[in-house]
Amino acid sequence: MQKSIEEQQILIQSLQLQIRELKKMLFGSKGEKFITQGNDANAVQADLFPNDKLGEHSFVKTTLIKPFEKKQTKLTVKHPGRNPLPESLRREIIELLPQEDVSGLKPVGKEITEVLEYQPGELFVKRYERPEYIKSSGDNLQAKRVIAPLPSLPLPKSIAGPSLLTHLLVSKFVDHLPIYRQLEIFKRQQVAMHYSTVSGFIKEAMSAIVPLHNLHCRLVLQSNYLNADETTIKVLDKDKQGTTHQGYYWVYYDTATKLVLFDYQPGRGALYPQAMLHRFKGYLQSDGYDAYETFDKAANITTLCCWAHARRKFYEAKDYDHANAEKILTQIQQLYQIEAHCRDESFTPEQIKQHRQQHAVPVLNALHETLKGLLLKSLPGSPLGKAVSYTLKRWDKLCIYTSEGILQIDNNLVENSIRPVALGRKNYLFAGSHERAQDAAMLYSLFATCRLHNINPEQWLTYVFENINSTPKEQLHLLL
Repeated sequence: MQKSIEEQQILIQSLQLQIRELKKMLFGSKGEKFITQGNDANAVQADLFPNDKLGEHSFVKTTLIKPFEKKQTKLTVKHPGRNPLPESLRREIIELLPQEDVSGLKPVGKEITEVLEYQPGELFVKRYERPEYIKSSGDNLQAKRVIAPLPSLPLPKSIAGPSLLTHLLVSKFVDHLPIYRQLEIFKRQQVAMHYSTVSGFIKEAMSAIVPLHNLHCRLVLQSNYLNADETTIKVLDKDKQGTTHQGYYWVYYDTATKLVLFDYQPGRGALYPQAMLHRFKGYLQSDGYDAYETFDKAANITTLCCWAHARRKFYEAKDYDHANAEKILTQIQQLYQIEAHCRDESFTPEQIKQHRQQHAVPVLNALHETLKGLLLKSLPGSPLGKAVSYTLKRWDKLCIYTSEGILQIDNNLVENSIRPVALGRKNYLFAGSHERAQDAAMLYSLFATCRLHNINPEQWLTYVFENINSTPKEQLHLLL
């Protein structure tokens, strides 16, 4: 009977977890902010659904309070004014003269009012006119044609110029506008293009930057420390009529140089990261997914896990065993406060290592003892029991970050790089083929790196298209 009761408790908690997750998906915030009891009460927000038990009602006693009239005191504060508009913006100067006669008068000043305006993107034609000459030789027996060469074009036999190709790619993979929406925008400017024509432009443009992406890939894999994660992408597959294939973007992030690499693969098996990282040497940090555990046996790779994923398990268990989950979350919060201090003080890697050894290791030791105690008291299948088991199973890998100052406490940096993919999925829904999904991975790699370095992707890619065909192979790194 006791065993039956425990099984029912586990089932109830599991169903409550599912109900709560569904409610959060429909109505709630996806944030995981944890506020301890000692924090300011004004900062504590009530739970969206405080009572998960169906059929129960709570009654609150109300007391009528007389209205209180507060005396209003006016305080005049000089407004600091608006922030000035950037000097880099083009100014269109419009001079407004008084309507009355001012002849013979000299202006004593000038009042300036600036208004920010917007002009929609303009399609225009670059027309290259090259005069052609015939130049005879000195003996007048031969002649040659004299004409200026065309500038380097990314697609020599296409009407698409560098800036148009860039706009198409940035609009889709940065601003998440599918091609058919972009064509509707072009129609409003009296320019009609067929979908197949534009798709051809994009396909050829992708081929032009493949050498650049290959170089980018080698630079990322030269790192000695990578964050790794994966996310899904739906792909049309000719062998799956009426449905889509579930593909995956495997993402690798070099925290030292802020370089991101997306790699599309048709599955989520361990063979895909093994193929990509077969020459990698160093630290590999992940969320504890089984596919990464295969690297535990690699001679030149040290695997470590992510505290954000471990913390998430306890956050989800907070509503089922509040006291114990909050105790663990408070200790994990101390680890993150130590990391925040290292960032605020701009410590060097060696200083970060020393600070972690002095402050984080004692917190980890105390947390380990707490978890071992909870392992004996919590139900194995309960949300808290699962969180404790998940953390203790990966404990050594969760503590490795304290051994080197270059390592991060979690995988959040690579997760942030994946966010644009989630936005794109909601707009273009799927990739047209496995080849197109790999092309998209190439652009996600380059554009995500631009974002991390505060580089305007439209300016950068336009420059690349203007110069890639005239840049020797040994100088391609200059375009990066």
